[in-house]
Amino acid sequence: MSFPCLDALESRTATLSNKLAFTPPELTSPDPSSSSSSTGTEGANEPSYGRIQGGYKTYEHKAPYLLDHGGILPGFKIAYETWGELNADRSNAILLHTGLSASSHAKSHPENPKAGWWERFIGPGKALDTNKFFVICTNVLGGCYGSTGPSSHDPSTEKPYGTTFPILTVWDMVRAQYHLLDHLGIDTLWASVGSSMGGMQVLAAGILGQRPDGTNRVSRIVSISGCARSHPYSIALRFTQRQVLMSDPNWSRGFYYDKIPPHIGMKLAREIATITYRSGPEWELRFGRQRADESKSPALCPDFRVETYLDHQGEKFCLEYDANSLLYVSKAMDLFDVAQKQQEELRALRAQNADRLAFFEEYGRLPDDDTVESSEACTLTPPATPYRDRQTPQTTATPQATSSLPPLSPDLVAGLSPLRQIPTLILGVQSDILFPAWQQREIADALKSAGNRSVTHVELSERESMYGHDSFLLLVEEVGGGVKRFLESSGGGVVEEGVDVDANVGC
Repeated sequence: MSFPCLDALESRTATLSNKLAFTPPELTSPDPSSSSSSTGTEGANEPSYGRIQGGYKTYEHKAPYLLDHGGILPGFKIAYETWGELNADRSNAILLHTGLSASSHAKSHPENPKAGWWERFIGPGKALDTNKFFVICTNVLGGCYGSTGPSSHDPSTEKPYGTTFPILTVWDMVRAQYHLLDHLGIDTLWASVGSSMGGMQVLAAGILGQRPDGTNRVSRIVSISGCARSHPYSIALRFTQRQVLMSDPNWSRGFYYDKIPPHIGMKLAREIATITYRSGPEWELRFGRQRADESKSPALCPDFRVETYLDHQGEKFCLEYDANSLLYVSKAMDLFDVAQKQQEELRALRAQNADRLAFFEEYGRLPDDDTVESSEACTLTPPATPYRDRQTPQTTATPQATSSLPPLSPDLVAGLSPLRQIPTLILGVQSDILFPAWQQREIADALKSAGNRSVTHVELSERESMYGHDSFLLLVEEVGGGVKRFLESSGGGVVEEGVDVDANVGC
């Protein structure tokens, strides 16, 4: 029996190995946080995050930057792109937050004509109307498309950080974005808009944007297919992807930048992720049980059409994104929880590390006896104590299906209380298995319980969208139309009747 799928992997490994053999050492560890650009015409068998298409701007934060779990970066860079014009009083800015692996390139522009990841949603008359708004999109801290992340060079070693890069959180990403806004002279956002992990960031932006006088740096919030805290199912799915990736021998514990990248692990991780991005009903209609070639005998390599689709998605992605960025950013998603207790614990950690930050600011290094960088809090090291099954208390209610809503936590309500004065649009999709619809209902209910009287919750039924989590990338009218009406209404509410979830569920 032949195995063309394995032959293809071995062929790519050989091609990458040959490229390394003829590449000068100084070119094998590209620093994507530099502002250099390329034409994007190089071969496909090399990491494309090291040859980023130009067209983005770079904000450089030159002061030491403390992360929630104790890590300190000597500084950082944030890649960003903008569309539209900032008005005279700088009040029309919209900060667009990305999902896990997206770059700052949300929309094409003269400096980079390639279609962006939200191309059809940004522009004159579109959801984010550039005739009215100044739209900003960043590559998150920890990413690999121009912002500082594990593939960036550590100034102390002049080599890529790899897995010496400290653990970061969604809160760390948003604080970095606020530094960018300060640099741009933008004190208050018209809106914070985000989908998927971006839907997490918008909640963090509102919480971190609270001022001592009770006002907020965020005037409106749009959270699409997001959550207030990662639930065990999504954590498990991302953990599985990380395990597959880290099991690739070429991952080399994160130090592969002058070697063959872990393209096999990345391909398999992306295939797992793709399953979570779409829905079973869509694939039933799209693929059914059709085989790629009915005239051939069954094979162990991709054979059914759905298998060839997953294989294609893995092939496209395996050299498109930095493996370490996938590990760190996905871990930040798992750690996200806006509950009051979790916020207090992170604030306490930051307070404990204030002296370390002050030392770093004065001397440019950590104290000689510093141990935080090697602690469990700042590494990808598993806990020393193995897992043991515990009896679930009888009083703890658990959802019976992805559509069920767990009891509303008072701690979650308290954590979202800084958003009580912010008009908010929460949009979910019933066919989404990665960020199931009950998580958006949880946000809406918690906000209402916290005293927010300007919450609009829209939930698309399976009849309206079978595209699952990826609906936010595909449905220009169902998603983009609601976003546009919300952003352009004077009070921040959707102006069309009957779109609130209470009138929409079951359609």
